[in-house]
Amino acid sequence: MTEGVSRPRKPKGAGNERRLARSGEDFDIIIGFLGFWAVVLLVVTVWMEVTGQPALWWALGLLATLLAIYGMLRLRKRLPERR
Repeated sequence: MTEGVSRPRKPKGAGNERRLARSGEDFDIIIGFLGFWAVVLLVVTVWMEVTGQPALWWALGLLATLLAIYGMLRLRKRLPERR
């Protein structure tokens, strides 16, 4: 029934703006998730230090989380502004 009828094609760049905005929102979600765990690790590290227990691994986990947040924020800045 629709043989020989072609639909107009979208340009190759169509939808890129929406995809970039969506990926920016994904970055925001990941940054929030990492921020939550950074706060948890900070509280645990401080508690371990106050009670005199070894806190090296907790502190290293906190450092890794903070470095991941820093990296995600730098990547997020490259994306366009949200509207």
